[in-house]
Amino acid sequence: MLDFSTLKGKVVLITGGFGQIGEALVSAFLKSGSFVYISDIENKEDVEKKWRKISDQFVFVKSSIHNKKDVDHLLKTVIQKMGRLDVLINNAYPRNKNYGRPLEEIEWDDFNENVQMHLGGYFLLSQKASEIMRKHTGGSIINLGSIYGMVAPRFSIYEGTSMTMPAEYAAIKGGVLQLTRYLATYLAPYGIRVNAVSPGGLFNGQNSRFVKSYEAEVPLGRMATPDDVVGPILFLASDLASYITGQNIAVDGGWTTW
Repeated sequence: MLDFSTLKGKVVLITGGFGQIGEALVSAFLKSGSFVYISDIENKEDVEKKWRKISDQFVFVKSSIHNKKDVDHLLKTVIQKMGRLDVLINNAYPRNKNYGRPLEEIEWDDFNENVQMHLGGYFLLSQKASEIMRKHTGGSIINLGSIYGMVAPRFSIYEGTSMTMPAEYAAIKGGVLQLTRYLATYLAPYGIRVNAVSPGGLFNGQNSRFVKSYEAEVPLGRMATPDDVVGPILFLASDLASYITGQNIAVDGGWTTW
């Protein structure tokens, strides 16, 4: 039986904590006995009430990961209270108001801004958090990648819907995976492990035609749930993964195997 008891007492920072995956992550780490700091641009009181039924060992800090002042304040808040940071999970999904357009309609400034917000935010927080971890006993950084950082999109699954796969997203998530490998080798001498988890598509009430097309491409025959993603992240954050760094775990039901 896997033992996640080593997560008890860990200081964990989760960005995008009120998102679909983030909410499940916070719940899981609270159940594991961790102290959880949550970064997001807004809170949801109903979600906080659910968390408090599990544990009150969490703190929400309103912050944007691509804003340097916000990041400095966020990390200062963690250190002033806890004195250390054991785990960083880069899960936020920042984007501007024009995000999600077809390739032909993407403006140059929008492309740059979205890359800066998302990939740049992961870089900034990893850089600053690793400085803290280096002063203590190391730690674990886990980046949320995507299957579309690993393989090209299958545009046929979007036919007949208003959905698409933004070019920015593919560029960002490909960058996240390479940044993960870079950080893993650079930070290894300081006892800091850096890994990525790349989910496939998560079901979130999408168009039924899209869901049917998507699931037909998945060997396991379904879309992912947040809980599917949580398990590998808990593993990578725990001491069970103490000899794992620079890796990417695809949580995709087999999507990337064919």
